[in-house]
Amino acid sequence: MKQTLEYIISSILSTEEIKIDESEEDGVTNFTVHVVKDNMGKIIGKEGKVIRAIRNVMRIPAIRVDKRINISLEETA
Repeated sequence: MKQTLEYIISSILSTEEIKIDESEEDGVTNFTVHVVKDNMGKIIGKEGKVIRAIRNVMRIPAIRVDKRINISLEETA
């Protein structure tokens, strides 16, 4: 699932300055996407539509393996 998330985000940003951390807690897989401040708006989109779409698309492979996921964004310097 991490590779899928990396592919989606790298397609949007067209940069290689992306870092994704993966951790599991209480049966929930947490993905933290570290993005440069200038590119944060591209990932969030107007009214959060882009990040919402990414979360919906990522829910599909998670359901297939019977897991729950959480995707959060974090700003890097």
